[in-house]
Amino acid sequence: MSKNGGTRLQAQDFIQALGLLTRLPVSATGERGAKAAWAWPLAGVVIALLAALAGIITLWLGLPAGFAAGLTIAVQIVATGAMHEDGLTDCADGFWGGWSLEERLLIMKDSRVGTYGVLVLVLSVGLRWSLLSVLFAHGWVFAPLIASAALSRAAMVAVMGYLPAARAEGLSAATGQPDSETVIMAGLTALVTALLVSGFSAILAALFVAATAWLLALLARNKIGGQTGDVMGACQQLCEISALMALTILAT
Repeated sequence: MSKNGGTRLQAQDFIQALGLLTRLPVSATGERGAKAAWAWPLAGVVIALLAALAGIITLWLGLPAGFAAGLTIAVQIVATGAMHEDGLTDCADGFWGGWSLEERLLIMKDSRVGTYGVLVLVLSVGLRWSLLSVLFAHGWVFAPLIASAALSRAAMVAVMGYLPAARAEGLSAATGQPDSETVIMAGLTALVTALLVSGFSAILAALFVAATAWLLALLARNKIGGQTGDVMGACQQLCEISALMALTILAT
């Protein structure tokens, strides 16, 4: 039993994770908040499966790996509503466009995208496309997509558990801060999933993801004193790139 009287894990947590992290038509109330964060890696698996299916069909039709990689990324963006990409661009604009904590948070809340945001978005999509093109060319589709999706979303839970909310309102503050048990469960869920689909290659990918998440957490603490929903989005994007990079190293 958890301290607030609710069970530690609930079947509805998977639906809550899908409702928070995707644009899939599910009925989620969000009432479990951060207690459902252990299931975020599972939501990532669903997104990865949809994207991988698009990639597999494209490759089966005889289209090049680069095109399949691009379509795969497009499916990920549609499935999530580009929420992670949006967080990455907001962080880039805020972290490097503002001179004070208050100014950075204000910029991150602004819906407009600045130069830093545009540049980091182009780099993020380009790096993912490049890595997936290589992996697809080597016949590796489902494993890297699923492993990187699960590990990157476990990293979100870890950073959220490590850093306090940087502002009193917003998605992160509304969701709450996961406790250590939730963080551990998310990590184990992601690691077991990655091991099942990619074998011991998942170990290197997990190490790359852990290092990336730690560096981002240090940066966020230095720049804004904590984390926000935008920081979570940036974490997912950067950690997905790290995982794909590790798997590409092993595949080539």
